[in-house]
Amino acid sequence: MQDFSGYPIDEPPHSFISNSLSVDAQTLQKQIDELSTFSDTPAPSVTRILYSDKDVLARRYIKNLMGLAGLSVREDAVGNIFGRWEGYELGLPAVATGSHIDAIPYSGKYDGVVGVLGAIEAINALQRSGFKPKRSLEIISFTSEEPTRFGISCLGSRLLAGGEALAKALKTTVDGQNISFLDAARFAGYAKDQDDLSSVFLKKDHYFGFVELHIEQGPILEEEGVSIGIVTAIAAPASIKVDFEGNGGHAGAVLMPHRNDAGLAAAELALAVEKHVLESGSIDTVGTVGILELHPGAINSIPSKSHLEIDTRDTDEKRRNVVIEKIHESAIAIARKRKAILSEFKIINQDPPALSGKSIIEAIEAASKELNLTHKFMISRAYHDSLFMARISPMGMIFIPCYKGYSHRPEEYASTQDMANGVKVLALTLAKLSLQ
Repeated sequence: MQDFSGYPIDEPPHSFISNSLSVDAQTLQKQIDELSTFSDTPAPSVTRILYSDKDVLARRYIKNLMGLAGLSVREDAVGNIFGRWEGYELGLPAVATGSHIDAIPYSGKYDGVVGVLGAIEAINALQRSGFKPKRSLEIISFTSEEPTRFGISCLGSRLLAGGEALAKALKTTVDGQNISFLDAARFAGYAKDQDDLSSVFLKKDHYFGFVELHIEQGPILEEEGVSIGIVTAIAAPASIKVDFEGNGGHAGAVLMPHRNDAGLAAAELALAVEKHVLESGSIDTVGTVGILELHPGAINSIPSKSHLEIDTRDTDEKRRNVVIEKIHESAIAIARKRKAILSEFKIINQDPPALSGKSIIEAIEAASKELNLTHKFMISRAYHDSLFMARISPMGMIFIPCYKGYSHRPEEYASTQDMANGVKVLALTLAKLSLQ
């Protein structure tokens, strides 16, 4: 005799769910708009920095929506927020989803946010459909995916993945205003009586799987008219800090043959970054000098110090590491040629790439097909919290189109239809994985 599962006896559970899924895209858009008001810069830009007053208010907003969805809410010592819908087999590892809500200065309101608010709406849609999860479903709003305040990207997910070196380093990490990480966390209500952050760590296989919904942050899906991107791998990112020192001096009085210009050393290295990236022979190798600062910063003063921060990434870890070594060799040669001092060349992070889990890819693909949505397999060249969640469980990502590929700028935009498509695929994927 067939056990009763809550679904019509002649209809498989997945098709029942897909046929009855309804996403409230207008409410989702309203919530995105409301969350964007928690910003330190005026609309249409969004600036929401880790542990700031606006970040604390945004966190409360998310926790309130999780509560309204009937989820049990908890937070860890660094402020990763978890909203859980308990399944009927409590002993099984849960299926997780989520993203982040922090925003770099003068950015947009969809990056990360679609994956958090969209996940809450996915749970609401499943509840409205009458679905009952076998494995629990858990939403995570990760702390500080962006490196804005403390120079560490994906801080919350790195710690969840057991980042012991990071947990130790955070005890002495300070921001640009010399505020320590722990003091900032305590200001926001976290790390209250503890310097040891190991309580945040999760064991491998803590989750059965992890799925992240995200805007593409590139133009491919929109240009090709494809509704869903199924991410097969996330590129390997690395960050480098470089400092040059020269003699400085008066811009008029020191003649060109007598200069040790730290600014020109930095400029030459910036061009060397581009050169080495292009020489890799792969379109997947990219490099960016995102920060270039000169001291003392006066028009009539030769720079005595320069500071660069370099981002380089690739889908191939070995190829990316070769580029990093060439950048280092160039920095040494430039300092020697210009009689400047290379006072620092520090690799901040050098993360390996991550492959999406086969089971997650298959579930996303099946959901897309059942919903009659066009889809394509693609690589994420931006990194996400999924990169580190892959160290805990199989992971996958769902991309939706965004206007002209714009991201990290106020013009960032995703249509309500594209968001609704993404939320439906996420909901059905979560349902499939929950029943396994």
